[in-house]
Amino acid sequence: MRTGVIESQGTNPSQPSRGHSASARARLDLHATAVLFNGERSATVGTLKLNAPQADDVVVDVLWSGISTGTERLMWSGEMPPFPGMGYPLVPGYEAVGRIVQSNSAPDRVGELVFVPGARCFEGAHGLFGASASRLVVPGAKAHTVTFAEPREGVLLALAATAYHAVIDGKLPDLIIGYGVLGRLTARLVIALGGNPVVWEINSARRSIADYPVIAPEDDTRRDYTSICDMSGDANIIDKVLPHAAHGAELCLAGFYSARPSFSFPLAFRKEMRLRVAAEWRPSDLEAVTALVRDGRLPLAGLITHTAPASDAAGAYTQAFSDPACLKMIIDWESSDV
Repeated sequence: MRTGVIESQGTNPSQPSRGHSASARARLDLHATAVLFNGERSATVGTLKLNAPQADDVVVDVLWSGISTGTERLMWSGEMPPFPGMGYPLVPGYEAVGRIVQSNSAPDRVGELVFVPGARCFEGAHGLFGASASRLVVPGAKAHTVTFAEPREGVLLALAATAYHAVIDGKLPDLIIGYGVLGRLTARLVIALGGNPVVWEINSARRSIADYPVIAPEDDTRRDYTSICDMSGDANIIDKVLPHAAHGAELCLAGFYSARPSFSFPLAFRKEMRLRVAAEWRPSDLEAVTALVRDGRLPLAGLITHTAPASDAAGAYTQAFSDPACLKMIIDWESSDV
């Protein structure tokens, strides 16, 4: 349940309201309802105190947050490799869309709809990446304006920027491995940028009809892929893809790998394979994909398949991590009585 400024705003998230008084801002409650992981394959919902906003911070009331089936699954299960900021209890999430309800240094931003890629504002819990909560305190520069026709699709911006970061520094991929949300965004980006990809997917239920081939790896007879992008997180993918690679092909590892990636050297030697790792997106990647979405070149429709109230976070995370039909689960904070 929300307290403070948000209660005086309109109910339509696509219609920002602005101009809250200083007295209203002063009444803002610095507590949040947040998803909490303990590393034991469970998610709970609890109340946490927030750090007081600093001069350049904004306070955001979250409308929707996304569930990542890659890194968040590892944090949920306790299998996440050592990572800066890691520890339990932990607030997950790096995909939130909400409305600014306080901005002391830029009061004209109050009411603005924004994408927030995470927060470290909780007392008594680690924030990695800390966006799955009803209220966040973040630097104003980390709150990115969202002007989409369908505002909740803003939760996909982090994955879209991740995909862009993986493909923009090399030749556009002619083979993409993995057809979850990240793989689909990568394929859509490659099409938008003028490419023509083939996609591998081992799960037959996910091989939906698209504007490009989506096939099982064992059905692919090609041996001439020159630019390959792995979004699957399969630590054994290098040996699987090498027979299909052209001489001098580049493989970009763009998933997150809990096991140590390894490969047999002789075939990689003969093919002179090049290996590249794509890590975290940069602000310029986010700007680029936001422009592509705004211009209609990067469609986001059809990627969010499930929505759950925050009160059912435990079930939402379990379903997101176990149901192949659940491409993207988002948590609805606005309508949740928590």
